[in-house]
Amino acid sequence: MAYTIGLDYGTNSVRCVIVNTKNGDEIGTSVFPYPSGRNGIILDHSDANLARQNPADYILGIEVSVKNAIAVAKKFDKKFSPDKIIGFGVDTTGSTPIPVDRDGTPLSMMPAFKNNPNAMAWLWKDHTSYKEAAQITDLAKKMHPKYLAKCGGTYSSEWFFSKILHCLNVDKKVFDAAYSWVECADYIPGVLVGDTKPENLKCSRCAAGHKAMFNADWGGLPAKTFLNKLNPKLGALRDRLYKKTYSIDTIAGGLSKEWAKKLGLIENIPVAVGAFDAHLGAVGSGVKYGTLVKIIGTSTCDILVGPKKGKLKDIPGICGIVDGSVLPGFWGFEAGQSAVGDIFNWYVDYIQPKGKIEGSHEELTKKAAKLKPAQSGLLALDWNNGNRTILVDQRLTGLLLGQTLHTKPEEIYRALIEATAFGALTIFNRFEEYGVKINEVINCGGIAEKNLMVMQIYADITGREMKVSRSSQSCALGSAIAAAVVAGKKAGGYDDFASAQKAMCGVKKTAYKPIANNNKVYSELYKLYKKLHDAFGIQDSKIVLSDVMKKLLQLKEQANK
Repeated sequence: MAYTIGLDYGTNSVRCVIVNTKNGDEIGTSVFPYPSGRNGIILDHSDANLARQNPADYILGIEVSVKNAIAVAKKFDKKFSPDKIIGFGVDTTGSTPIPVDRDGTPLSMMPAFKNNPNAMAWLWKDHTSYKEAAQITDLAKKMHPKYLAKCGGTYSSEWFFSKILHCLNVDKKVFDAAYSWVECADYIPGVLVGDTKPENLKCSRCAAGHKAMFNADWGGLPAKTFLNKLNPKLGALRDRLYKKTYSIDTIAGGLSKEWAKKLGLIENIPVAVGAFDAHLGAVGSGVKYGTLVKIIGTSTCDILVGPKKGKLKDIPGICGIVDGSVLPGFWGFEAGQSAVGDIFNWYVDYIQPKGKIEGSHEELTKKAAKLKPAQSGLLALDWNNGNRTILVDQRLTGLLLGQTLHTKPEEIYRALIEATAFGALTIFNRFEEYGVKINEVINCGGIAEKNLMVMQIYADITGREMKVSRSSQSCALGSAIAAAVVAGKKAGGYDDFASAQKAMCGVKKTAYKPIANNNKVYSELYKLYKKLHDAFGIQDSKIVLSDVMKKLLQLKEQANK
């Protein structure tokens, strides 16, 4: 028997899963909530765009989560022993860059910068760099439009260079103290192999291609002349960044003696090159050509792969087209929404309709499930944390339309869920508009697994069957699959991802099929959603909205007959 470890660094916690490579059984799991900040996030109440993390939490998370998962595995599977673990895989949020010194130590671990958020990890959902993102986009349009063509036409404040440029603009002391900046997805494998020096890291193709405009067609990262135009210090930094990138079938190195002893594992077992959580979540859900994997959490990511043949169209508004970013040998496509679960949590935790008990997710779901499509008369936009795809504008905000003096909390809750499903449909349509076919949709994440109403609404709105990944830890499972591939067949793993996924992945028996009558009503609501989407999201739009409220009332009256 052989086993692998998958580490999944999420927004609020790190999850560890120990997986049987033969059949994908998860014999040991553990979740370690980050202790710093609020739910693991360093916030600034004077700036709602700021979201940072303490890198020390990441390192503590390795030790606690792996040891706990091993203890669980020993109880669950009597055949298991730590010496049968043949590899490590890692996924993280992104873009989550960290300023580091020459040895790769995060600046926040040094006394001089201990309490400075700018010296910490800049979490994916940090949007403080929206002005810098616009500056990068404008300059690229003039100098190198090809840079933008592969990342949807707009550079985002969620991405690598905009965050670093913002640090340079607001905190030169931190920027000047940083020898380099490394992605969390590259840093954690470096920690495990015992070498975090920036020039020694095997950097993720996924992170570099989707968030840092890395592409072999123009020699890797954006040209130094381009970065100099933004700021000469940014151009100088390019010399201290990576020159090559690697896909997840590459060994980042062997587990160091220090970590092997600390965790009770065999020294030098392979650690796979890291990747983003959504991409490895897609691997753990069984992504293949024609399958869209939807990772639903605080935000969502939609992941597709395509064969490398024929001419590939650029797709406006998506988060990147990158060679080998998901599966080696395939194009990787990424899109997503900046807030989904975060929107539901905002309504329950901040607005607190009817208090904590009657206004809980469970109670609101029970009542909202009894409503028919359009019965509430409400329509919302899902931009509470900006729009990631297809508008790529983090300065957009949420909207709720159609409230009356009779509007109930559960009606608003359902409208918020419907808004995220309308956003998902907009992404699906954009992919297919540019020739990327979607034959199957597999969902993963806690919401997909636990909330039947959400999945049924998604099926009804998109008109597609919603399948759910068998694993409740699909991202960590994807990391464990990568570990099985880098370990190889001789060690008890696999020589390719197709074989590993066939053995280790699956979907649940329950799937959610669209209800024809619901889909018909939602098709009318979607026309109104798209009208709001384009009117508020597209600059200089001439769309007239005077009919939207009345049409919502008309659909409400029909639903209530």
